[in-house]
Amino acid sequence: MSLLDAIKTGGNVSNKDPKFPHAPADWTKEAALKTARQERLELGADHWEAVRALHEYYSKHQEITLSMRELHDALDEKFHGKGGIKYLYQLFPRGPVAQGCRIAGLTAPAGATDKGFGSVV
Repeated sequence: MSLLDAIKTGGNVSNKDPKFPHAPADWTKEAALKTARQERLELGADHWEAVRALHEYYSKHQEITLSMRELHDALDEKFHGKGGIKYLYQLFPRGPVAQGCRIAGLTAPAGATDKGFGSVV
């Protein structure tokens, strides 16, 4: 944001990435890339699309307790044309909700990670 833009907006400078309008205030693309590297995951355009979908879902459901099943189903529906939840498991092998939320800087809903069930950790 330029100095002129800061003056026009009353000095409110936003660090928000315009490609991720629904991202949490403290989330950055760099932090997501760091998390992905730690999880041995290389992020491509499809990953970012899923991250944006998670951000958007969370922004629309702030007032309610998030349900693992509802989020799972919403992702399955959103990406139905590409293969739904199976497609998302190709992007996030440790679970589209659990791993996707970690990369998106979001807290996964209860039940998203079950350490006793190896496929979603």
